[in-house]
Amino acid sequence: MTVVYRTTVRTLLCTGLLLSSFAFAQAQQPTGQQASPAADNSKMNQQDQSNNQPTADQQKNNRTDQDITRQIRQSIIADKSLSTYAHNVKIITQDGQVTLKGPVRSEDEKQTVASKATAVAGANKVTDDLSIKPKQ
Repeated sequence: MTVVYRTTVRTLLCTGLLLSSFAFAQAQQPTGQQASPAADNSKMNQQDQSNNQPTADQQKNNRTDQDITRQIRQSIIADKSLSTYAHNVKIITQDGQVTLKGPVRSEDEKQTVASKATAVAGANKVTDDLSIKPKQ
């Protein structure tokens, strides 16, 4: 009889504990929470819908193109004066030709990113499709 009693008490205590923890978790969530806003650069990706524009999935897998892309990315990331936007530009290398795409915060950033790419890839090897999106 005592074994049945203990089992019943334990079951009731565990059930109560589970229900109270669920109620506590629900109480901690803010009510009336709005949906998160859309990414602020989603319109920028519409330019990738054109078939004549290179996209990141067209990056070549040969060693030379991968090395060029890696060196440009490392150079951009190493420059802490650039914004997060500039650090995240798309770098697409196809047969030694580099295309830069995406938003940056200023004309200075645009020139800095393009010059870093030119320093790695060489003169006349960089297509600058960067756009300027100032802080709002």
